Amino acid sequence: MDYGVCEPVRLGQTQLLDGRLLGWAEWGPANGTPVLLCPGAATSRWLGFGGGVIDAAGIRLISVDRPGLGASDPAPGRTLTSWATDIRHLIQEQALRAPSAVGFSQGAPFALALAANGLVNAVAVVSGSDELAHPRCTHILAPQVRDMVNAVATDPDAAEASFAGFGSANALWDLIITTSPETDRTVYTDPVFQRAFRRAMDEAFSQGPAGYARDTVLAMGRWPFDPADIAVPVDLWYGEQDTSPVHSPDLGESLTQMIPKATRHLLPAAAGSLLWTHAEAVLRTLLTHAR
Repeated sequence: MDYGVCEPVRLGQTQLLDGRLLGWAEWGPANGTPVLLCPGAATSRWLGFGGGVIDAAGIRLISVDRPGLGASDPAPGRTLTSWATDIRHLIQEQALRAPSAVGFSQGAPFALALAANGLVNAVAVVSGSDELAHPRCTHILAPQVRDMVNAVATDPDAAEASFAGFGSANALWDLIITTSPETDRTVYTDPVFQRAFRRAMDEAFSQGPAGYARDTVLAMGRWPFDPADIAVPVDLWYGEQDTSPVHSPDLGESLTQMIPKATRHLLPAAAGSLLWTHAEAVLRTLLTHAR
């Protein structure tokens, strides 16, 4: 099956005001409707989606490496707010008019941070990580995730060092494959997809594990914004077969209630890989909010 992964058509880096470089990859027409992709944990700009949809829909998909991953320079101590500042500069430099955003898995809080800071006109959260440190999630967290959340709350520097000690492309690949349901393993082990996925993971760790570790601290901590203040449409996509303990523990139900203009799409036969199995539905729904 074609899961819509293909080589980027453009690669580049944008220099930020402090001199750092922010790496990105693009698919689709250069004059298309801009959609910013916030990739999942431990992956880089190389792993896109919707290869069979983007050109026909007139979408300019831009995947951005977070600081310290792939082709983006590190920014020690970065936050979700500083990420929004980086993307604000990218939007200005690339002259992106009214962009939208997609946040996959651990990329979800990064995409929502863009919405909270008024940088995008709509967001698609796909198999997204929730605000796991919020009290509404406490009673439904898996024990190992609760331990990670507590570690970040108690001593974030020690937690970050611990995450860095575990983080590597091989370790994360093994974790994904051993904890995913068969629906997802079918996607991830497809020869074409696996090659693209592993390449993105290898590039993500090309500077070492610090970028992954910082991402994980931010994902396991409290968000510096209130989802109730997000004023743009947010579509939350989850598969009922998703078994990841670090995605939303209630498959987006309570997060949907918190975001004023949120719509939840719960797909019975899908799992965590629905960014690739349901790319057309995700993108075409996102386009309905374009302005």
